[in-house]
Amino acid sequence: MRKQPMLLMIPVVSVLVLAGLGRPVLADEPADAPEAKTDELSFLKDVAPILTKNCLACHNAKDAKGRFDLTTFESLMKGGEQGDTVLPGDGELSNLALVLADGTMPKDGEPLPKEQVDRIARWIDEGAKFDGPSPTVALATLIPREPQPAPPESYRVPIAITALAFSPDGTQLAAAGYHEVTLWNPNDGALVRRITNVAERTYGIAFSPDGKLMATASGTPAELGEVKVWNTQDGALVKDLLATSDTEFAVAFSPDGKYLAAGGADRAIRIWEVESGVEKIVVEDHADWVMALAWSPDGAQLASASRDKTSKVFNTDSGDSVVTFPGHGEPVFAVGFSQDGKLVATAGRDKQVRLWDPVEAKQARAIAGHGADIYALVYAPDGASLYTGSADKTVRQFNAGDGKQVRSFEGHADWVYSVALNPATKRLATGSWDGEVRVWNVEDGAALTSFIAAPGYKADAAVTAQAATESSK
Repeated sequence: MRKQPMLLMIPVVSVLVLAGLGRPVLADEPADAPEAKTDELSFLKDVAPILTKNCLACHNAKDAKGRFDLTTFESLMKGGEQGDTVLPGDGELSNLALVLADGTMPKDGEPLPKEQVDRIARWIDEGAKFDGPSPTVALATLIPREPQPAPPESYRVPIAITALAFSPDGTQLAAAGYHEVTLWNPNDGALVRRITNVAERTYGIAFSPDGKLMATASGTPAELGEVKVWNTQDGALVKDLLATSDTEFAVAFSPDGKYLAAGGADRAIRIWEVESGVEKIVVEDHADWVMALAWSPDGAQLASASRDKTSKVFNTDSGDSVVTFPGHGEPVFAVGFSQDGKLVATAGRDKQVRLWDPVEAKQARAIAGHGADIYALVYAPDGASLYTGSADKTVRQFNAGDGKQVRSFEGHADWVYSVALNPATKRLATGSWDGEVRVWNVEDGAALTSFIAAPGYKADAAVTAQAATESSK
Protein backbone atom coordinates (compact mmCIF):
# COMPACT_ATOMS: atom_id res chain seq x y z
CA MET A 1 0.00 0.00 0.00
CA ARG A 2 1.38 3.43 -0.96
CA LYS A 3 2.14 5.69 1.96
CA GLN A 4 -0.07 8.71 2.64
CA PRO A 5 1.12 12.31 2.46
CA MET A 6 3.30 13.70 5.20
CA LEU A 7 0.42 15.27 7.11
CA LEU A 8 -1.14 11.86 7.58
CA MET A 9 2.11 10.02 8.10
CA ILE A 10 3.63 11.89 11.01
CA PRO A 11 4.78 8.96 13.13
CA VAL A 12 3.07 8.67 16.48
CA VAL A 13 5.08 6.89 19.12
CA SER A 14 2.90 5.89 22.04
CA VAL A 15 5.20 5.41 24.98
CA LEU A 16 4.23 4.94 28.58
CA VAL A 17 7.08 6.44 30.51
CA LEU A 18 7.45 6.32 34.27
CA ALA A 19 7.60 9.93 35.33
CA GLY A 20 9.78 10.96 38.27
CA LEU A 21 8.90 9.09 41.44
CA GLY A 22 7.07 10.83 44.23
CA ARG A 23 9.20 12.47 46.85
CA PRO A 24 8.66 10.67 50.18
CA VAL A 25 11.59 11.13 52.52
CA LEU A 26 11.82 8.57 55.33
CA ALA A 27 14.43 8.79 58.06
CA ASP A 28 16.18 5.67 59.31
CA GLU A 29 14.16 4.73 62.40
CA PRO A 30 13.56 1.67 64.58
CA ALA A 31 10.93 -0.72 63.26
CA ASP A 32 8.45 0.23 65.99
CA ALA A 33 8.82 3.99 65.49
CA PRO A 34 5.80 5.89 64.14
CA GLU A 35 5.73 6.26 60.36
CA ALA A 36 7.36 9.47 59.22
CA LYS A 37 5.25 11.99 57.34
CA THR A 38 5.88 12.34 53.64
CA ASP A 39 5.98 15.40 51.47
CA GLU A 40 2.93 16.20 49.41
CA LEU A 41 3.12 15.40 45.74
CA SER A 42 3.64 18.15 43.19
CA PHE A 43 1.05 18.31 40.44
CA LEU A 44 3.50 19.75 37.92
CA LYS A 45 6.36 17.38 38.74
CA ASP A 46 4.58 14.17 39.71
CA VAL A 47 1.17 14.13 38.01
CA ALA A 48 1.02 16.43 34.98
CA PRO A 49 3.82 14.59 33.08
CA ILE A 50 1.83 11.34 33.29
CA LEU A 51 -1.37 12.93 32.05
CA THR A 52 0.21 14.86 29.19
CA LYS A 53 2.17 11.86 27.91
CA ASN A 54 -0.64 9.33 28.08
CA CYS A 55 -3.93 11.22 27.90
CA LEU A 56 -3.52 14.53 26.10
CA ALA A 57 -3.64 13.02 22.59
CA CYS A 58 -7.33 12.17 23.07
CA HIS A 59 -8.29 14.84 25.58
CA ASN A 60 -7.17 18.21 24.27
CA ALA A 61 -8.87 21.47 23.38
CA LYS A 62 -9.33 20.49 19.75
CA ASP A 63 -10.29 16.83 20.26
CA ALA A 64 -11.78 16.52 23.74
CA LYS A 65 -13.15 12.97 23.77
CA GLY A 66 -15.93 12.64 26.34
CA ARG A 67 -15.81 16.47 26.51
CA PHE A 68 -12.84 16.07 28.80
CA ASP A 69 -9.97 18.47 28.10
CA LEU A 70 -6.59 18.05 29.78
CA THR A 71 -4.90 21.03 28.14
CA THR A 72 -4.87 23.11 31.34
CA PHE A 73 -5.38 22.48 35.04
CA GLU A 74 -8.57 24.53 34.87
CA SER A 75 -10.04 22.33 32.12
CA LEU A 76 -8.94 19.18 33.98
CA MET A 77 -10.87 20.23 37.06
CA LYS A 78 -13.99 21.09 35.02
CA GLY A 79 -14.38 17.43 34.16
CA GLY A 80 -16.21 15.98 31.17
CA GLU A 81 -19.57 14.59 30.13
CA GLN A 82 -19.54 12.20 33.11
CA GLY A 83 -19.34 15.10 35.53
CA ASP A 84 -16.55 15.83 37.98
CA THR A 85 -13.41 13.93 37.05
CA VAL A 86 -11.45 14.92 40.13
CA LEU A 87 -12.96 15.06 43.64
CA PRO A 88 -10.31 16.76 45.79
CA GLY A 89 -9.63 14.69 48.88
CA ASP A 90 -11.20 11.51 47.47
CA GLY A 91 -8.86 9.59 45.20
CA GLU A 92 -10.83 6.39 45.64
CA LEU A 93 -14.04 7.77 44.07
CA SER A 94 -12.62 10.27 41.61
CA ASN A 95 -13.43 9.18 38.07
CA LEU A 96 -9.92 10.01 36.86
CA ALA A 97 -8.35 7.53 39.27
CA LEU A 98 -11.06 4.91 38.64
CA VAL A 99 -10.69 4.74 34.85
CA LEU A 100 -6.91 4.59 35.15
CA ALA A 101 -7.03 1.91 37.84
CA ASP A 102 -9.33 -0.44 35.91
CA GLY A 103 -7.46 0.04 32.64
CA THR A 104 -10.37 1.71 30.84
CA MET A 105 -8.03 4.54 29.98
CA PRO A 106 -5.87 5.19 28.05
CA LYS A 107 -8.41 3.79 25.59
CA ASP A 108 -5.98 2.87 22.83
CA GLY A 109 -2.89 2.28 24.94
CA GLU A 110 -1.50 -0.02 27.57
CA PRO A 111 -2.81 0.47 31.13
CA LEU A 112 -0.67 2.76 33.22
CA PRO A 113 1.71 1.15 35.70
CA LYS A 114 0.19 0.76 39.17
CA GLU A 115 2.79 3.15 40.61
CA GLN A 116 1.54 5.95 38.35
CA VAL A 117 -2.13 5.25 39.09
CA ASP A 118 -1.42 5.22 42.83
CA ARG A 119 0.47 8.47 42.54
CA ILE A 120 -2.47 10.22 40.86
CA ALA A 121 -4.89 8.86 43.47
CA ARG A 122 -2.59 10.03 46.26
CA TRP A 123 -2.37 13.52 44.76
CA ILE A 124 -6.18 13.67 44.72
CA ASP A 125 -6.32 12.43 48.33
CA GLU A 126 -3.97 15.24 49.28
CA GLY A 127 -6.43 17.77 47.93
CA ALA A 128 -5.65 17.85 44.19
CA LYS A 129 -3.62 21.02 44.66
CA PHE A 130 -2.16 23.07 41.83
CA ASP A 131 1.41 24.33 42.29
CA GLY A 132 1.87 26.22 39.03
CA PRO A 133 1.78 29.92 38.17
CA SER A 134 -1.62 29.85 36.42
CA PRO A 135 -4.32 27.16 36.05
CA THR A 136 -5.25 28.53 32.62
CA VAL A 137 -1.82 28.00 31.01
CA ALA A 138 -1.25 24.87 28.91
CA LEU A 139 0.29 22.12 31.04
CA ALA A 140 2.80 21.26 28.33
CA THR A 141 4.41 24.66 28.87
CA LEU A 142 4.59 24.26 32.65
CA ILE A 143 5.80 20.74 33.34
CA PRO A 144 9.55 20.23 33.88
CA ARG A 145 11.35 19.56 30.62
CA GLU A 146 12.98 16.15 30.59
CA PRO A 147 15.93 15.55 28.26
CA GLN A 148 14.85 14.03 24.96
CA PRO A 149 15.84 10.42 24.21
CA ALA A 150 19.19 9.97 22.50
CA PRO A 151 19.16 9.26 18.78
CA PRO A 152 20.44 5.89 17.57
CA GLU A 153 24.22 5.70 17.49
CA SER A 154 23.89 4.09 14.06
CA TYR A 155 20.66 4.19 12.10
CA ARG A 156 19.26 0.82 11.02
CA VAL A 157 16.97 2.50 8.48
CA PRO A 158 16.95 5.93 6.83
CA ILE A 159 14.60 8.61 8.12
CA ALA A 160 12.51 11.03 6.06
CA ILE A 161 14.23 14.37 5.46
CA THR A 162 11.49 16.67 6.69
CA ALA A 163 13.72 19.75 6.95
CA LEU A 164 16.93 21.11 5.40
CA ALA A 165 18.81 24.39 5.78
CA PHE A 166 22.15 25.76 4.60
CA SER A 167 24.36 27.85 6.84
CA PRO A 168 24.67 31.37 5.32
CA ASP A 169 28.19 30.69 4.01
CA GLY A 170 27.12 27.37 2.54
CA THR A 171 29.74 25.30 4.37
CA GLN A 172 27.21 23.29 6.39
CA LEU A 173 23.89 21.68 5.61
CA ALA A 174 21.51 20.88 8.49
CA ALA A 175 19.10 17.96 8.12
CA ALA A 176 16.28 16.61 10.27
CA GLY A 177 16.96 13.33 12.07
CA TYR A 178 15.34 11.23 14.77
CA HIS A 179 15.66 13.10 18.09
CA GLU A 180 18.49 15.09 16.52
CA VAL A 181 19.56 17.49 13.79
CA THR A 182 22.62 16.46 11.80
CA LEU A 183 25.09 18.84 10.14
CA TRP A 184 26.85 17.77 6.93
CA ASN A 185 29.50 19.02 4.53
CA PRO A 186 27.46 19.66 1.37
CA ASN A 187 30.50 19.13 -0.86
CA ASP A 188 31.17 15.52 0.04
CA GLY A 189 28.34 14.44 2.37
CA ALA A 190 30.67 14.05 5.37
CA LEU A 191 29.06 14.28 8.81
CA VAL A 192 30.16 17.40 10.71
CA ARG A 193 28.11 17.35 13.93
CA ARG A 194 25.08 15.81 15.63
CA ILE A 195 22.86 18.07 17.74
CA THR A 196 20.74 16.07 20.17
CA ASN A 197 18.13 16.68 22.89
CA VAL A 198 15.60 17.35 20.12
CA ALA A 199 12.00 16.13 20.01
CA GLU A 200 11.15 13.09 17.91
CA ARG A 201 10.92 14.76 14.50
CA THR A 202 12.09 18.15 13.23
CA TYR A 203 10.05 19.94 10.58
CA GLY A 204 11.67 23.37 10.53
CA ILE A 205 15.32 24.49 10.59
CA ALA A 206 16.64 28.03 10.14
CA PHE A 207 20.05 29.70 10.49
CA SER A 208 20.38 33.26 11.74
CA PRO A 209 21.65 35.71 9.10
CA ASP A 210 25.09 35.83 10.75
CA GLY A 211 25.26 32.04 10.95
CA LYS A 212 25.94 31.95 14.68
CA LEU A 213 22.59 30.46 15.66
CA MET A 214 20.32 27.72 14.38
CA ALA A 215 16.65 27.41 15.34
CA THR A 216 14.58 24.23 15.18
CA ALA A 217 10.85 23.52 15.20
CA SER A 218 10.20 19.96 16.31
CA GLY A 219 7.71 17.71 18.01
CA THR A 220 6.49 14.39 19.25
CA PRO A 221 2.97 14.26 17.76
CA ALA A 222 0.05 14.85 20.14
CA GLU A 223 2.52 15.05 23.01
CA LEU A 224 5.09 17.81 22.59
CA GLY A 225 6.05 20.66 20.34
CA GLU A 226 9.21 22.67 20.89
CA VAL A 227 11.24 25.56 19.53
CA LYS A 228 14.92 25.68 20.43
CA VAL A 229 17.91 27.83 19.48
CA TRP A 230 21.42 26.36 19.18
CA ASN A 231 24.99 27.58 18.93
CA THR A 232 26.24 26.50 15.51
CA GLN A 233 29.89 26.35 16.61
CA ASP A 234 29.51 23.65 19.24
CA GLY A 235 25.85 22.59 19.08
CA ALA A 236 25.11 23.88 22.58
CA LEU A 237 21.53 24.77 23.46
CA VAL A 238 21.23 28.55 23.72
CA LYS A 239 17.50 29.01 24.33
CA ASP A 240 14.57 26.68 24.95
CA LEU A 241 11.80 29.01 23.80
CA LEU A 242 8.65 26.92 23.68
CA ALA A 243 6.94 23.72 24.76
CA THR A 244 3.43 23.02 23.49
CA SER A 245 1.19 19.97 23.46
CA ASP A 246 1.70 19.19 19.77
CA THR A 247 4.25 19.50 16.97
CA GLU A 248 5.85 22.74 15.81
CA PHE A 249 6.35 22.80 12.04
CA ALA A 250 7.89 26.13 11.04
CA VAL A 251 10.63 28.45 12.21
CA ALA A 252 12.15 31.57 10.58
CA PHE A 253 14.56 34.34 11.58
CA SER A 254 13.74 37.92 10.65
CA PRO A 255 16.03 39.42 7.96
CA ASP A 256 17.98 41.36 10.61
CA GLY A 257 18.21 38.34 12.90
CA LYS A 258 16.62 40.14 15.86
CA TYR A 259 13.41 38.11 15.91
CA LEU A 260 12.36 34.51 15.49
CA ALA A 261 8.94 33.31 14.36
CA ALA A 262 7.47 29.82 14.74
CA GLY A 263 4.18 28.07 14.03
CA GLY A 264 2.70 24.64 14.53
CA ALA A 265 -0.18 22.31 15.26
CA ASP A 266 -1.64 24.57 17.96
CA ARG A 267 -2.58 27.01 15.14
CA ALA A 268 -0.54 29.77 16.75
CA ILE A 269 2.22 31.93 15.32
CA ARG A 270 4.70 33.27 17.87
CA ILE A 271 7.46 35.84 17.56
CA TRP A 272 10.32 36.15 20.07
CA GLU A 273 13.10 38.64 20.54
CA VAL A 274 16.16 36.45 19.92
CA GLU A 275 18.62 38.08 22.32
CA SER A 276 16.33 38.13 25.35
CA GLY A 277 14.10 35.18 24.48
CA VAL A 278 11.07 37.30 25.37
CA GLU A 279 7.89 36.43 23.51
CA LYS A 280 6.77 39.49 21.57
CA ILE A 281 3.59 38.39 19.80
CA VAL A 282 1.19 35.44 19.72
CA VAL A 283 -1.19 35.27 16.75
CA GLU A 284 -4.06 32.78 16.75
CA ASP A 285 -5.78 33.56 13.47
CA HIS A 286 -5.52 30.25 11.61
CA ALA A 287 -8.13 27.50 11.97
CA ASP A 288 -5.64 24.66 11.52
CA TRP A 289 -1.94 23.81 11.60
CA VAL A 290 0.58 26.47 10.58
CA MET A 291 2.91 24.67 8.17
CA ALA A 292 5.36 27.34 6.97
CA LEU A 293 6.40 30.97 7.56
CA ALA A 294 8.28 33.62 5.58
CA TRP A 295 9.36 37.16 6.51
CA SER A 296 9.05 40.07 4.12
CA PRO A 297 12.47 41.51 3.14
CA ASP A 298 11.95 44.55 5.39
CA GLY A 299 10.79 42.42 8.34
CA ALA A 300 7.53 44.33 8.65
CA GLN A 301 5.32 41.42 7.59
CA LEU A 302 5.14 37.68 8.05
CA ALA A 303 3.43 35.33 5.61
CA SER A 304 2.06 31.96 6.66
CA ALA A 305 0.90 28.71 5.05
CA SER A 306 -1.75 26.66 6.79
CA ARG A 307 -3.60 23.38 6.60
CA ASP A 308 -6.80 25.46 6.85
CA LYS A 309 -6.40 26.08 3.07
CA THR A 310 -5.30 29.68 3.42
CA SER A 311 -2.19 31.80 3.49
CA LYS A 312 -2.15 34.99 5.56
CA VAL A 313 0.02 38.05 5.97
CA PHE A 314 0.50 39.59 9.42
CA ASN A 315 1.98 42.82 10.72
CA THR A 316 5.00 41.80 12.81
CA ASP A 317 4.75 44.79 15.16
CA SER A 318 1.13 44.36 16.16
CA GLY A 319 0.31 40.81 15.08
CA ASP A 320 -2.72 42.13 13.19
CA SER A 321 -3.88 40.23 10.13
CA VAL A 322 -3.27 42.25 6.95
CA VAL A 323 -4.78 39.98 4.32
CA THR A 324 -5.92 36.39 3.68
CA PHE A 325 -5.36 34.49 0.43
CA PRO A 326 -7.85 31.60 -0.04
CA GLY A 327 -6.97 30.78 -3.65
CA HIS A 328 -5.64 27.25 -3.19
CA GLY A 329 -8.81 25.68 -1.86
CA GLU A 330 -6.61 22.93 -0.42
CA PRO A 331 -4.07 22.75 2.43
CA VAL A 332 -1.13 25.08 1.90
CA PHE A 333 2.27 23.66 2.84
CA ALA A 334 4.85 26.22 1.69
CA VAL A 335 5.28 29.99 1.45
CA GLY A 336 7.89 32.52 0.31
CA PHE A 337 8.26 36.30 -0.11
CA SER A 338 9.75 37.95 -3.19
CA GLN A 339 12.88 40.04 -2.65
CA ASP A 340 11.02 43.30 -3.34
CA GLY A 341 8.17 42.32 -1.01
CA LYS A 342 5.57 42.77 -3.76
CA LEU A 343 4.62 39.10 -4.17
CA VAL A 344 4.00 36.08 -1.98
CA ALA A 345 4.40 32.57 -3.41
CA THR A 346 2.45 29.66 -1.91
CA ALA A 347 2.05 25.99 -2.77
CA GLY A 348 0.32 22.90 -1.46
CA ARG A 349 -2.08 20.09 -2.14
CA ASP A 350 -3.66 21.66 -5.24
CA LYS A 351 -0.36 20.98 -7.07
CA GLN A 352 0.15 24.60 -8.09
CA VAL A 353 2.35 27.50 -7.09
CA ARG A 354 0.33 30.68 -6.79
CA LEU A 355 1.83 34.16 -6.71
CA TRP A 356 -0.26 36.96 -5.23
CA ASP A 357 0.16 40.44 -3.83
CA PRO A 358 0.27 40.92 -0.04
CA VAL A 359 -1.88 44.06 -0.14
CA GLU A 360 -5.14 42.89 -1.69
CA ALA A 361 -4.43 39.14 -1.99
CA LYS A 362 -5.01 39.24 -5.73
CA GLN A 363 -3.45 36.38 -7.66
CA ALA A 364 -0.85 37.44 -10.21
CA ARG A 365 -0.29 34.02 -11.75
CA ALA A 366 -0.53 30.28 -11.12
CA ILE A 367 2.21 27.82 -12.01
CA ALA A 368 1.03 24.32 -12.88
CA GLY A 369 2.99 21.27 -14.08
CA HIS A 370 3.44 19.39 -10.81
CA GLY A 371 2.16 15.85 -10.71
CA ALA A 372 1.43 15.76 -6.98
CA ASP A 373 1.35 17.77 -3.74
CA ILE A 374 4.01 20.46 -3.40
CA TYR A 375 5.66 20.25 0.02
CA ALA A 376 8.56 22.70 -0.31
CA LEU A 377 9.07 26.08 -1.96
CA VAL A 378 12.00 28.49 -2.01
CA TYR A 379 11.81 32.01 -3.44
CA ALA A 380 15.36 32.87 -4.52
CA PRO A 381 16.73 36.04 -2.89
CA ASP A 382 17.41 37.59 -6.29
CA GLY A 383 13.70 37.31 -7.05
CA ALA A 384 14.35 35.59 -10.37
CA SER A 385 13.64 31.95 -9.55
CA LEU A 386 11.32 29.68 -7.58
CA TYR A 387 12.27 26.16 -6.54
CA THR A 388 9.76 23.49 -5.54
CA GLY A 389 9.85 19.98 -4.10
CA SER A 390 6.94 17.67 -4.84
CA ALA A 391 5.47 14.26 -4.06
CA ASP A 392 6.05 13.41 -7.73
CA LYS A 393 9.72 12.92 -6.74
CA THR A 394 10.88 15.93 -8.74
CA VAL A 395 12.44 19.28 -7.90
CA ARG A 396 11.70 22.13 -10.30
CA GLN A 397 13.03 25.59 -11.01
CA PHE A 398 10.67 28.24 -12.41
CA ASN A 399 11.13 31.73 -13.73
CA ALA A 400 9.37 33.87 -11.11
CA GLY A 401 8.59 36.56 -13.69
CA ASP A 402 6.58 34.53 -16.19
CA GLY A 403 6.06 31.21 -14.40
CA LYS A 404 7.84 29.15 -17.06
CA GLN A 405 9.80 26.10 -15.96
CA VAL A 406 13.57 26.55 -16.28
CA ARG A 407 14.62 22.99 -15.47
CA SER A 408 13.82 19.94 -13.40
CA PHE A 409 16.19 18.24 -10.98
CA GLU A 410 15.51 14.51 -11.26
CA GLY A 411 16.97 11.54 -9.45
CA HIS A 412 15.08 11.22 -6.20
CA ALA A 413 13.34 7.88 -5.79
CA ASP A 414 10.74 9.16 -3.34
CA TRP A 415 8.65 12.19 -2.44
CA VAL A 416 10.65 15.39 -1.96
CA TYR A 417 9.73 17.14 1.29
CA SER A 418 12.46 19.72 1.76
CA VAL A 419 14.40 22.18 -0.38
CA ALA A 420 17.17 24.59 0.66
CA LEU A 421 19.03 27.18 -1.42
CA ASN A 422 22.38 28.82 -0.77
CA PRO A 423 22.96 31.83 -3.06
CA ALA A 424 26.57 32.27 -1.91
CA THR A 425 27.66 28.90 -3.31
CA LYS A 426 24.87 28.55 -5.91
CA ARG A 427 23.91 25.24 -4.38
CA LEU A 428 20.48 23.65 -3.99
CA ALA A 429 19.86 20.85 -1.48
CA THR A 430 16.84 18.56 -1.62
CA GLY A 431 15.64 15.88 0.80
CA SER A 432 13.19 13.03 0.30
CA TRP A 433 11.07 10.53 2.21
CA ASP A 434 13.63 7.74 1.76
CA GLY A 435 16.29 9.70 3.66
CA GLU A 436 18.34 10.81 0.69
CA VAL A 437 19.85 14.29 0.42
CA ARG A 438 20.99 15.55 -2.98
CA VAL A 439 23.06 18.66 -3.68
CA TRP A 440 22.84 20.42 -7.06
CA ASN A 441 24.51 23.25 -8.96
CA VAL A 442 21.72 25.73 -9.73
CA GLU A 443 23.60 27.28 -12.65
CA ASP A 444 23.48 24.17 -14.82
CA GLY A 445 21.34 21.72 -12.82
CA ALA A 446 24.21 19.27 -12.37
CA ALA A 447 24.01 16.78 -9.50
CA LEU A 448 27.07 17.27 -7.26
CA THR A 449 26.63 14.76 -4.47
CA SER A 450 24.07 12.61 -2.70
CA PHE A 451 24.01 10.79 0.63
CA ILE A 452 21.69 9.18 3.17
CA ALA A 453 21.48 11.61 6.09
CA ALA A 454 21.45 8.90 8.75
CA PRO A 455 24.73 8.55 10.69
CA GLY A 456 26.12 5.03 10.61
CA TYR A 457 23.53 3.73 8.18
CA LYS A 458 24.76 1.01 5.85
CA ALA A 459 22.31 0.00 3.17
CA ASP A 460 21.83 -3.67 2.43
CA ALA A 461 22.07 -4.11 -1.31
CA ALA A 462 19.06 -6.41 -1.52
CA VAL A 463 16.89 -4.18 0.65
CA THR A 464 17.94 -1.13 -1.34
CA ALA A 465 17.07 -2.81 -4.62
CA GLN A 466 13.68 -3.91 -3.29
CA ALA A 467 12.91 -0.42 -1.96
CA ALA A 468 13.85 1.13 -5.29
CA THR A 469 11.55 -1.29 -7.10
CA GLU A 470 8.63 -0.59 -4.77
CA SER A 471 9.07 3.19 -4.91
CA SER A 472 8.91 3.12 -8.69
CA LYS A 473 5.51 1.45 -8.74
